[in-house]
Amino acid sequence: MSQRFHIRQSEQGERRWLSVLVDAMEEASRPEVRNIPCDKHVVAAVETRLSRPAVAYPCYGSAFSFRN
Repeated sequence: MSQRFHIRQSEQGERRWLSVLVDAMEEASRPEVRNIPCDKHVVAAVETRLSRPAVAYPCYGSAFSFRN
């Protein structure tokens, strides 16, 4: 019984994480938000971070890979 509860919690956490991600992407795609200039240092830091290879985190209990 406790294993099922743990799996259910994990699934709810993944859905919550995905929902927050979708909300953030929808907000970022709004024209009034996209037209705001972004600091070049922030852009460089994000590019550096995203250039790293994806790493799987088995502790999340998911088959997804997340960038570190």
